[in-house]
Amino acid sequence: MEPQVLYRVCYGSATPTSFQKSLLGIRPAVLHRHCRHRVLGRDYPAIIPSPSDSVRGTYVHGLTDGDIFRLDIFEGNEYERRKVTIRILEVEGDENGIGNLEGGEVEVDTYIWIAGEDELEKGEWDFGEFRREKMQRWIASSDQYNDVDEAVEARGGDPTGGRGANGNITGQLNREQEKKVMGSAV
Repeated sequence: MEPQVLYRVCYGSATPTSFQKSLLGIRPAVLHRHCRHRVLGRDYPAIIPSPSDSVRGTYVHGLTDGDIFRLDIFEGNEYERRKVTIRILEVEGDENGIGNLEGGEVEVDTYIWIAGEDELEKGEWDFGEFRREKMQRWIASSDQYNDVDEAVEARGGDPTGGRGANGNITGQLNREQEKKVMGSAV
């Protein structure tokens, strides 16, 4: 997961404080025997088992139970959190993995697509394209991107699948946070 999206999900902001950033360790990693496809009509990817492929991603450690709760909501019922074994990248190669130097193995949880392969595009999901062209609608504050929200609504679909800065999943997370704040205020 792109760190800014992770921070937005866990901390409510794509630009958390330096203290918040220090709570999580983020390192590049590779998940072998899986591939990543774009979900049809969406900006985001799906990871599925595939014996001859590998997925470049991130290893995140230091997540709290609350962070995992937020990530579970964010990922929704299209995914299932499963144990997998990754390899930490000691040296990052290019986008194709040429030059990667893999280190040790680590068992982690990741989100595997379970909503059916008929919902996936055939080609590999393009992380670079996501960062260049689409990431802002995932990390934006609601006031800054009203034009995008209105255009998405007018088109009749939400390419973030409800996961974006103004989506129903963000709203659900905000409501849960408000309940906790109100509960602790009493």
